[in-house]
Amino acid sequence: MKKILLLSLLFSLLFLANSCKKVDYVQVDQDIILQYISDNNLTAEPTGSGLYYVIDVPGTGAHPTLNSNVTVAYKGSLTNGSIFDQSPSNGVTFPLSGVIQGWQEGIPLFKEGGSGILLIPSALGYGSQSVGTIPANSVLIFDVNLIDVD
Repeated sequence: MKKILLLSLLFSLLFLANSCKKVDYVQVDQDIILQYISDNNLTAEPTGSGLYYVIDVPGTGAHPTLNSNVTVAYKGSLTNGSIFDQSPSNGVTFPLSGVIQGWQEGIPLFKEGGSGILLIPSALGYGSQSVGTIPANSVLIFDVNLIDVD
């Protein structure tokens, strides 16, 4: 009877330990981004932090820094295509230091006048927080046009 009880307790502990594993969102996000790149026939470059980017138009002006104010026209969507935010065509101006980490890292990859796509893993976006219509742990896709660097 003690053996059965002990085995039952052991199996219960093993089941509980396996069901409490943390999800590796770094790997999940990378898989999602790579699938998105493949599905959309993109040629994207990784940065090492999990961010991927596509430069469609290199631009000819200055590269912004974290201390720059930038004017960016953008469309933000989830990997399923649903748009969660979009600027007017003339863009919006903001300090680069005041936006999500994915933009702080990604926007300086463009020169003024440049455009392309940022594929941002959740850790460089909003992480485990839901924001508006953006679910927690979401990969974010931004079509961006860097209009001005100040």
